[in-house]
Amino acid sequence: MSATVSFKVPTPYGPQSMTVSYARVGTGEPLLLLHGIGHHRQVWDPVTPVLAAEREVIAVDLPGCGRSPALPDGLAHDLPTMSVVLAALCEALELERPHVAGNSLGGLLALDLGRANRARSVTALSPAGFWSPLERQYAFTVLTGMRRTAERMPLPLVEWLSRSAAGRAGLTSTIYARPGRRSPESVVAETVGLARAQGFFETLRSGREVRFTDDVPGIPVTVAWGSKDRLLVPRQGVRAKRIIPRARLVRLPGCGHVPMSDDPALVARVLLDGSR
Repeated sequence: MSATVSFKVPTPYGPQSMTVSYARVGTGEPLLLLHGIGHHRQVWDPVTPVLAAEREVIAVDLPGCGRSPALPDGLAHDLPTMSVVLAALCEALELERPHVAGNSLGGLLALDLGRANRARSVTALSPAGFWSPLERQYAFTVLTGMRRTAERMPLPLVEWLSRSAAGRAGLTSTIYARPGRRSPESVVAETVGLARAQGFFETLRSGREVRFTDDVPGIPVTVAWGSKDRLLVPRQGVRAKRIIPRARLVRLPGCGHVPMSDDPALVARVLLDGSR
């Protein structure tokens, strides 16, 4: 069920209230799910039913994405700020060191929560932050192009394209290896959400200097990478393993950058194993 929670976060102008939209289902140990830049929590829908059989699943719309309002004035769209926001969110939802899983930007955020000892385990799917300068520039150029295209496309055209497998591939093949598996409604919602995501370009700008270079000791860490990731290439997973030597590195055969719909059974298993 969709819900919202409001809580206070510190800003240069004093504490300000912010609201986050989320869905919470299932029973068991809590598992917090974080999506990537410009996406929304529904990207986890293909794996949520399996996860909810063993975990209390909390999927959130990050600030400025989906149904969550943007960050309050005075807060930067950067990694330190988002870590503070997510810590406050967990406190508001009474989640004491949940398992955390994330994809892309969400994977970077999950690892940062683990580094700060705010997670009991971390599973990162194609996490940001393990790129070389050229790889980061390539990824940001692709993401900028995706955003500009989404902004310029009239809704009727998006809806028309989404009705065919070829059209869905044209809209989403950069992040999905099997875009035909996405429903027309999902593709429309993702494209519109990307076009409207607040803080998108501020997040990209803040990411120019981001490199994840620290170990995440003391908790189980899983890093999983799709073999057909066209945005953050799979060799970045090898770098992640060098930086976090105790991490379990998992290959996701046939999966793209956002693997949850490419192979829901495999991804759900990886998420459950990572949070045991």
